Amino acid sequence: MTAPGGNMPRREALPAEPNPHAQQLAEQLRALKDHGELSMRQLAARTGYSQKSWERYLGGSSLPPRAAVAALARIRGADPVRLLALHEVAAGTWNNSRTSTPAPAPSPSPAEAPESAASPESAASPESAASPESAESDVLVASGTSAAGAGIGPAAGRSLRIALGAGAVALVLAVSSTVLLALRLDAHEDGPAVASPVPAAVTTSAPAPVYTCRIQRVDGLWYAGISRTPDAEVAYGSTGPGVAEAQCLLRRAGISPGGIDGMFGPLTQRAVKALQKRSGLVPDGMVGPLTWKALRG
Repeated sequence: MTAPGGNMPRREALPAEPNPHAQQLAEQLRALKDHGELSMRQLAARTGYSQKSWERYLGGSSLPPRAAVAALARIRGADPVRLLALHEVAAGTWNNSRTSTPAPAPSPSPAEAPESAASPESAASPESAASPESAESDVLVASGTSAAGAGIGPAAGRSLRIALGAGAVALVLAVSSTVLLALRLDAHEDGPAVASPVPAAVTTSAPAPVYTCRIQRVDGLWYAGISRTPDAEVAYGSTGPGVAEAQCLLRRAGISPGGIDGMFGPLTQRAVKALQKRSGLVPDGMVGPLTWKALRG
Protein backbone atom coordinates (compact mmCIF):
# COMPACT_ATOMS: atom_id res chain seq x y z
CA MET A 1 0.00 0.00 0.00
CA THR A 2 1.45 3.36 -1.02
CA ALA A 3 1.27 6.64 0.87
CA PRO A 4 -0.33 9.77 -0.66
CA GLY A 5 1.78 11.41 -3.38
CA GLY A 6 3.22 8.09 -4.62
CA ASN A 7 5.58 7.48 -1.63
CA MET A 8 5.82 4.06 0.00
CA PRO A 9 5.77 3.95 3.83
CA ARG A 10 9.36 4.07 4.91
CA ARG A 11 9.14 1.36 7.55
CA GLU A 12 6.73 -1.03 5.83
CA ALA A 13 7.82 -4.60 6.61
CA LEU A 14 8.87 -6.74 3.66
CA PRO A 15 6.71 -9.82 3.01
CA ALA A 16 7.89 -13.28 4.03
CA GLU A 17 10.31 -14.32 1.31
CA PRO A 18 12.34 -17.54 1.00
CA ASN A 19 15.15 -15.57 -0.69
CA PRO A 20 17.20 -13.69 1.99
CA HIS A 21 19.52 -12.11 -0.59
CA ALA A 22 16.62 -10.57 -2.53
CA GLN A 23 15.14 -9.34 0.75
CA GLN A 24 18.46 -7.74 1.74
CA LEU A 25 18.74 -6.08 -1.70
CA ALA A 26 15.20 -4.66 -1.38
CA GLU A 27 16.00 -3.26 2.07
CA GLN A 28 19.16 -1.51 0.82
CA LEU A 29 17.31 -0.04 -2.18
CA ARG A 30 14.58 1.24 0.13
CA ALA A 31 17.23 2.83 2.38
CA LEU A 32 18.76 4.66 -0.61
CA LYS A 33 15.34 5.97 -1.65
CA ASP A 34 14.36 7.04 1.88
CA HIS A 35 17.67 8.80 2.60
CA GLY A 36 17.31 10.71 -0.65
CA GLU A 37 13.70 11.64 0.22
CA LEU A 38 12.58 10.59 -3.25
CA SER A 39 8.91 10.06 -3.99
CA MET A 40 7.85 7.11 -6.10
CA ARG A 41 6.93 9.51 -8.92
CA GLN A 42 10.40 11.13 -8.81
CA LEU A 43 12.07 7.73 -8.68
CA ALA A 44 10.14 6.58 -11.75
CA ALA A 45 10.89 9.77 -13.68
CA ARG A 46 14.64 9.67 -12.97
CA THR A 47 15.23 5.95 -13.59
CA GLY A 48 12.82 5.16 -16.46
CA TYR A 49 11.00 2.42 -14.51
CA SER A 50 7.31 2.82 -13.62
CA GLN A 51 5.98 3.52 -10.14
CA LYS A 52 4.28 0.11 -10.00
CA SER A 53 7.56 -1.58 -10.88
CA TRP A 54 9.39 0.25 -8.08
CA GLU A 55 6.60 -0.68 -5.66
CA ARG A 56 7.27 -4.33 -6.46
CA TYR A 57 11.07 -3.91 -6.36
CA LEU A 58 11.12 -2.05 -3.03
CA GLY A 59 8.39 -4.26 -1.57
CA GLY A 60 10.43 -7.39 -2.26
CA SER A 61 7.77 -9.08 -4.40
CA SER A 62 9.79 -8.73 -7.62
CA LEU A 63 13.54 -8.82 -8.29
CA PRO A 64 14.63 -5.53 -9.97
CA PRO A 65 16.77 -5.60 -13.14
CA ARG A 66 20.47 -4.77 -12.82
CA ALA A 67 19.87 -1.55 -14.77
CA ALA A 68 17.28 -0.38 -12.20
CA VAL A 69 19.70 -1.08 -9.31
CA ALA A 70 22.49 0.81 -11.09
CA ALA A 71 20.17 3.74 -11.90
CA LEU A 72 19.07 4.16 -8.26
CA ALA A 73 22.68 3.99 -7.06
CA ARG A 74 23.72 6.57 -9.65
CA ILE A 75 21.10 9.20 -8.76
CA ARG A 76 21.96 8.79 -5.05
CA GLY A 77 25.72 9.02 -5.69
CA ALA A 78 26.35 5.56 -4.20
CA ASP A 79 28.83 2.90 -5.37
CA PRO A 80 26.81 0.38 -7.42
CA VAL A 81 29.43 -2.41 -7.25
CA ARG A 82 28.29 -3.84 -3.92
CA LEU A 83 24.59 -3.59 -4.84
CA LEU A 84 25.15 -5.27 -8.21
CA ALA A 85 27.12 -8.09 -6.56
CA LEU A 86 24.26 -8.65 -4.12
CA HIS A 87 21.82 -8.55 -7.06
CA GLU A 88 23.79 -11.25 -8.86
CA VAL A 89 23.64 -13.55 -5.84
CA ALA A 90 19.95 -12.80 -5.31
CA ALA A 91 19.18 -13.48 -9.00
CA GLY A 92 20.66 -16.99 -8.81
CA THR A 93 18.80 -17.96 -5.64
CA TRP A 94 15.64 -16.18 -6.87
CA ASN A 95 15.47 -18.28 -10.04
CA ASN A 96 16.15 -21.49 -8.11
CA SER A 97 13.45 -20.74 -5.54
CA ARG A 98 10.91 -19.93 -8.25
CA THR A 99 11.64 -22.91 -10.53
CA SER A 100 11.53 -25.34 -7.59
CA THR A 101 7.81 -24.55 -6.99
CA PRO A 102 6.07 -24.50 -10.42
CA ALA A 103 3.20 -22.06 -10.69
CA PRO A 104 0.94 -21.17 -13.62
CA ALA A 105 2.19 -18.31 -15.74
CA PRO A 106 0.56 -15.02 -14.66
CA SER A 107 -1.75 -13.43 -17.18
CA PRO A 108 -2.92 -9.81 -17.12
CA SER A 109 -6.26 -9.45 -15.40
CA PRO A 110 -9.16 -7.75 -17.27
CA ALA A 111 -8.97 -4.85 -14.78
CA GLU A 112 -5.26 -4.23 -15.44
CA ALA A 113 -5.32 -4.57 -19.25
CA PRO A 114 -7.48 -1.48 -20.02
CA GLU A 115 -5.51 0.55 -17.45
CA SER A 116 -2.15 -0.17 -19.10
CA ALA A 117 -3.57 0.28 -22.60
CA ALA A 118 -5.44 3.55 -22.01
CA SER A 119 -3.38 5.14 -19.23
CA PRO A 120 -2.88 8.83 -20.09
CA GLU A 121 0.46 8.87 -18.26
CA SER A 122 1.89 5.99 -20.30
CA ALA A 123 0.54 7.45 -23.55
CA ALA A 124 2.00 10.90 -22.85
CA SER A 125 5.40 9.78 -21.52
CA PRO A 126 7.92 8.56 -24.11
CA GLU A 127 10.09 7.18 -21.30
CA SER A 128 7.39 4.80 -20.10
CA ALA A 129 6.67 3.76 -23.70
CA ALA A 130 10.31 2.80 -24.27
CA SER A 131 11.31 1.86 -20.72
CA PRO A 132 13.15 -1.39 -19.96
CA GLU A 133 10.18 -2.51 -17.83
CA SER A 134 7.74 -2.33 -20.77
CA ALA A 135 10.24 -4.11 -23.03
CA GLU A 136 10.66 -6.83 -20.41
CA SER A 137 6.86 -7.22 -20.13
CA ASP A 138 6.52 -7.58 -23.90
CA VAL A 139 9.17 -10.31 -23.93
CA LEU A 140 7.45 -12.19 -21.11
CA VAL A 141 3.99 -12.02 -22.66
CA ALA A 142 5.27 -13.13 -26.06
CA SER A 143 7.27 -16.02 -24.63
CA GLY A 144 4.34 -17.13 -22.45
CA THR A 145 1.98 -17.24 -25.44
CA SER A 146 4.37 -19.28 -27.57
CA ALA A 147 5.05 -21.67 -24.69
CA ALA A 148 1.34 -22.26 -24.14
CA GLY A 149 0.75 -22.82 -27.88
CA ALA A 150 3.52 -25.37 -28.06
CA GLY A 151 2.21 -27.29 -25.06
CA ILE A 152 5.10 -26.41 -22.74
CA GLY A 153 4.34 -26.75 -19.04
CA PRO A 154 3.89 -23.70 -16.74
CA ALA A 155 7.25 -24.17 -14.98
CA ALA A 156 9.17 -24.52 -18.26
CA GLY A 157 7.38 -21.51 -19.73
CA ARG A 158 8.26 -19.39 -16.71
CA SER A 159 11.92 -20.48 -16.89
CA LEU A 160 11.96 -19.56 -20.59
CA ARG A 161 10.54 -16.11 -19.87
CA ILE A 162 13.07 -15.52 -17.10
CA ALA A 163 15.94 -16.55 -19.37
CA LEU A 164 14.75 -14.27 -22.18
CA GLY A 165 14.32 -11.32 -19.79
CA ALA A 166 17.75 -11.86 -18.25
CA GLY A 167 19.33 -12.08 -21.71
CA ALA A 168 17.73 -8.80 -22.79
CA VAL A 169 18.92 -7.01 -19.63
CA ALA A 170 22.44 -8.45 -20.01
CA LEU A 171 22.59 -7.21 -23.61
CA VAL A 172 21.53 -3.69 -22.57
CA LEU A 173 24.13 -3.63 -19.78
CA ALA A 174 26.89 -4.84 -22.10
CA VAL A 175 26.15 -2.11 -24.65
CA SER A 176 25.97 0.55 -21.91
CA SER A 177 29.29 -0.57 -20.40
CA THR A 178 31.00 -0.43 -23.81
CA VAL A 179 29.76 3.12 -24.43
CA LEU A 180 30.85 4.32 -20.97
CA LEU A 181 34.30 2.75 -21.40
CA ALA A 182 34.74 4.46 -24.77
CA LEU A 183 33.76 7.82 -23.28
CA ARG A 184 36.23 7.42 -20.40
CA LEU A 185 39.05 6.51 -22.78
CA ASP A 186 38.32 9.57 -24.91
CA ALA A 187 38.33 11.80 -21.83
CA HIS A 188 41.63 10.27 -20.68
CA GLU A 189 43.24 10.83 -24.07
CA ASP A 190 42.05 14.41 -24.17
CA GLY A 191 43.39 15.12 -20.65
CA PRO A 192 46.96 16.19 -21.55
CA ALA A 193 45.63 18.59 -24.20
CA VAL A 194 43.58 20.40 -21.53
CA ALA A 195 46.57 20.69 -19.18
CA SER A 196 48.98 21.90 -21.88
CA PRO A 197 48.36 25.66 -21.33
CA VAL A 198 50.42 25.48 -18.08
CA PRO A 199 53.80 26.01 -19.81
CA ALA A 200 52.26 28.86 -21.82
CA ALA A 201 51.40 30.67 -18.57
CA VAL A 202 55.04 30.42 -17.50
CA THR A 203 56.23 32.01 -20.73
CA THR A 204 53.97 35.04 -20.16
CA SER A 205 55.79 36.12 -16.96
CA ALA A 206 56.99 39.74 -16.79
CA PRO A 207 60.39 40.33 -18.41
CA ALA A 208 63.34 41.44 -16.28
CA PRO A 209 63.70 45.23 -16.03
CA VAL A 210 66.35 46.92 -18.17
CA TYR A 211 68.58 49.48 -16.45
CA THR A 212 70.51 52.22 -18.25
CA CYS A 213 73.35 54.13 -16.64
CA ARG A 214 72.99 57.91 -17.01
CA ILE A 215 76.04 59.12 -15.10
CA GLN A 216 75.94 62.74 -13.97
CA ARG A 217 77.49 64.80 -11.19
CA VAL A 218 75.14 66.84 -9.02
CA ASP A 219 76.41 68.96 -6.13
CA GLY A 220 79.74 67.14 -6.17
CA LEU A 221 78.17 63.65 -6.02
CA TRP A 222 77.88 61.02 -8.77
CA TYR A 223 74.49 59.59 -9.74
CA ALA A 224 73.51 57.02 -12.39
CA GLY A 225 69.89 58.17 -12.75
CA ILE A 226 68.42 54.95 -11.27
CA SER A 227 68.40 55.50 -7.49
CA ARG A 228 69.37 58.49 -5.35
CA THR A 229 69.65 56.56 -2.08
CA PRO A 230 72.58 57.60 0.15
CA ASP A 231 72.42 54.77 2.70
CA ALA A 232 70.25 51.84 1.52
CA GLU A 233 72.02 48.55 2.32
CA VAL A 234 72.34 46.09 -0.56
CA ALA A 235 74.27 42.83 -0.39
CA TYR A 236 74.71 39.47 -2.04
CA GLY A 237 71.29 38.25 -3.30
CA SER A 238 69.67 41.70 -3.37
CA THR A 239 67.85 42.89 -6.49
CA GLY A 240 66.33 46.12 -7.73
CA PRO A 241 67.20 49.70 -8.64
CA GLY A 242 69.62 50.15 -5.71
CA VAL A 243 71.78 47.30 -6.97
CA ALA A 244 71.71 48.68 -10.54
CA GLU A 245 72.74 52.15 -9.24
CA ALA A 246 75.71 50.62 -7.40
CA GLN A 247 76.71 48.62 -10.50
CA CYS A 248 76.71 51.77 -12.65
CA LEU A 249 78.81 53.67 -10.13
CA LEU A 250 81.26 50.74 -9.82
CA ARG A 251 81.70 50.76 -13.57
CA ARG A 252 82.26 54.58 -13.49
CA ALA A 253 84.95 53.97 -10.88
CA GLY A 254 86.71 51.58 -13.30
CA ILE A 255 85.70 48.35 -11.56
CA SER A 256 83.53 45.97 -13.61
CA PRO A 257 80.54 44.50 -11.69
CA GLY A 258 79.49 42.34 -14.67
CA GLY A 259 76.21 43.34 -16.27
CA ILE A 260 73.93 46.20 -15.19
CA ASP A 261 71.05 43.88 -14.36
CA GLY A 262 70.03 44.92 -10.84
CA MET A 263 71.07 41.54 -9.36
CA PHE A 264 73.75 41.43 -6.66
CA GLY A 265 75.75 38.37 -7.69
CA PRO A 266 79.36 37.19 -7.17
CA LEU A 267 80.81 39.57 -9.78
CA THR A 268 79.13 42.58 -8.16
CA GLN A 269 80.27 41.42 -4.72
CA ARG A 270 83.85 41.10 -5.96
CA ALA A 271 83.71 44.62 -7.45
CA VAL A 272 82.33 46.07 -4.17
CA LYS A 273 85.17 44.47 -2.17
CA ALA A 274 87.72 45.91 -4.61
CA LEU A 275 86.24 49.39 -4.21
CA GLN A 276 86.19 49.05 -0.41
CA LYS A 277 89.86 48.00 -0.32
CA ARG A 278 90.80 50.92 -2.55
CA SER A 279 88.83 53.34 -0.35
CA GLY A 280 90.27 52.01 2.91
CA LEU A 281 86.97 50.41 4.03
CA VAL A 282 86.33 46.98 5.51
CA PRO A 283 85.96 44.69 2.45
CA ASP A 284 82.75 42.97 3.56
CA GLY A 285 81.19 43.06 0.06
CA MET A 286 78.08 44.94 1.28
CA VAL A 287 77.05 48.41 0.09
CA GLY A 288 76.11 50.53 3.09
CA PRO A 289 76.32 54.28 3.90
CA LEU A 290 80.15 54.41 3.83
CA THR A 291 80.40 52.45 0.58
CA TRP A 292 77.70 54.66 -1.02
CA LYS A 293 79.77 57.70 -0.01
CA ALA A 294 82.82 56.17 -1.67
CA LEU A 295 80.80 55.37 -4.84
CA ARG A 296 79.31 58.85 -5.10
CA GLY A 297 82.41 60.81 -4.00
